[in-house]
Amino acid sequence: MFIARQIYRQLCGMLLLASVGLFIPNVVYASPLAMQQVADGIYVHRGAHEDLDEGYHGDICNISFVIGENGIAVIDTGGSIKVGQQLLESIRAISSLPILYVINTHVHPDHIFGNDAFVSAKTQFVGHERLAEAMDKRQDSYMRISQQWLKQDFAGSRMVKPSIAVKNKLQIDLGKRVLTLTAHPTAHTNTDLTVFDEKTASLWTGDLLFIERTPSIDGDIKGWIKVNEALLQSPAKQVISGHGQLSAQQTWQQAMQLQQQYLTTLLQEVRASISKGITMEKAMNSAAISQKGAWQLFDIINRRNVNNIYPALEWE
Repeated sequence: MFIARQIYRQLCGMLLLASVGLFIPNVVYASPLAMQQVADGIYVHRGAHEDLDEGYHGDICNISFVIGENGIAVIDTGGSIKVGQQLLESIRAISSLPILYVINTHVHPDHIFGNDAFVSAKTQFVGHERLAEAMDKRQDSYMRISQQWLKQDFAGSRMVKPSIAVKNKLQIDLGKRVLTLTAHPTAHTNTDLTVFDEKTASLWTGDLLFIERTPSIDGDIKGWIKVNEALLQSPAKQVISGHGQLSAQQTWQQAMQLQQQYLTTLLQEVRASISKGITMEKAMNSAAISQKGAWQLFDIINRRNVNNIYPALEWE
C-alpha cells in the first residue's frame, strides 16, 4: 500500500508539473512503463534484450515520444497493443496534449503492433514509403508468430498502416519543435526511417543502430554499411537507437563504428567462406565469431544473419 501511495503521489506531482510547463525529473516511472527523460521534452522507454523466439514479451525495442507546444509525436510503439496501451498511460502521466503523429521507424513486429492503442481522429501514422506494402506482405506471418510468441498478451493487436508516407524527407511541426524524417535505401530493412529533432539535435535511428544487442539483418548488409557511413556524418548530439543504450564512456559515433566493425567483419568472412567452398551451415558457426564478446544474444542472431546473407552473396 505504501508503494502504491508513493507511485500515486509521484504521478500526481508529474501531472501538476506538466500542467504548468515545468521540467520533469530525469527518470520518470510513469506506470506501467519506465520513461527516461533524455532531453527537454523527449522521453525514452528502453526495451529488454530478449530473443523473439524465446522469452519475448513484446517489449524489446526502444520506444519514445516527443512533446511540442501543440502536440506529441510517438516514435515506435512496441510489439502488442498491450505495450502500446502501457505507453499511452505513461504519456498521459506526463502530458495531456494531443498525440498528433505515430512514427514507425521500420516494419518489424516489435516496433509496430502497439500502433492500435493510438488510433484517434487527431493522430496520423507516418512511415517509409514502402512500409504499407511491407506490412501487407508480412501481416499474416507477423500476426501468426506474434500470437505464438505472446499468446494472450497479443490479444486485440492489429497492424495500423501509415497514413503519411515518406519518400525522401518530410518535416513535421509539433509547435516550435520541428522533426525531420528521412527515408533510407534498403539497409536493416527496406523500410528504414530516421527522425531528427532540430531543437535538441537528437537523432532516432530505429534499428539502423543496435547498441549492446547483436544487429539483425533483414535487408541488405552492403546497403546497411553504406547508410551507416552516411549517418556518421549527422550533426546529432545524441542518438536514440532501436535497441540498447550507450555506456557512460561511449559516444554514439563509437557505437556506430562498433556496429560497422561487426557488419564489415560478417560480410568479409561470409564472402571468404563462399570463396573457399565452406557451406552455409559451417559458416553459421564461424563467421564473425571474433565479434562475439561485444554483443548480447550473439549466438542466436549471428547464425540468423549468416543464414540471411549467405544466399544473396553467393550470387555476387
